[in-house]
Amino acid sequence: MEKIRIQKIIAESGLCSRRKAEEYISDGRVTVNGRPCKLGDKALPGKDIIAVDGEKISTPRRRELYYIMLNKPRGYVTTMNDELDRKCVTELLGDFPERVYPVGRLDKNSEGLLLLTNDGNFANDIMHPSRHVSKTYRVTVRPDINDDQLVRLASGVEIDGRMTAECSVTVLDKQPGRVVLQMVIHEGRNRQIRKMCEAVGLEVARLKRTSIGPIKLGMLKPGEYRELKADELRAIRTAITK
Repeated sequence: MEKIRIQKIIAESGLCSRRKAEEYISDGRVTVNGRPCKLGDKALPGKDIIAVDGEKISTPRRRELYYIMLNKPRGYVTTMNDELDRKCVTELLGDFPERVYPVGRLDKNSEGLLLLTNDGNFANDIMHPSRHVSKTYRVTVRPDINDDQLVRLASGVEIDGRMTAECSVTVLDKQPGRVVLQMVIHEGRNRQIRKMCEAVGLEVARLKRTSIGPIKLGMLKPGEYRELKADELRAIRTAITK
């Protein structure tokens, strides 16, 4: 049997995504046969004993994989559990037969399309910067927007000491004291849309993600979820491999 990377084994156990598993390893929370491991280490699935925070992970097994789209309402956080006892998106799934986890994040005050899965490789591919999977947002800003601000948003602004990549910005509606934009980005930096708007002097009043790659939120109501259809799953897989 060939050894494989420990973060992959953890992801395939259904505990978390591969990226989160890498964070656990970097933080020293993962052991193999009782000894701390580091990124890049490998192990034998089903033979070596892998534990996270002292709890042995389940042996990776053939299990049904789920790919879910959820219309996240405002007021929910996209963590599996929250130390501040805030409402978590997984509460909206009820007694779902498998543990699934969010692919990426939407902050507490943002809403819209969120993917959840128990397929760690799929989640990692969606989130990896090299895949350049597009994310489309409907953004309501105040008080108004001028051509200079539009150009700056589209061409890139500096946030957290680094320039954002070019993005698409379209004005959908403009009223006194309120403008609705459509913004399409190919990055996944923390609170990126909000920070971009703040960088050019705009206040974000509402932020809603409407699509991830070819997957569109459509008419799904806030708080509701459904599994991805076969054609949607094929389409997002195609977008990942381009």
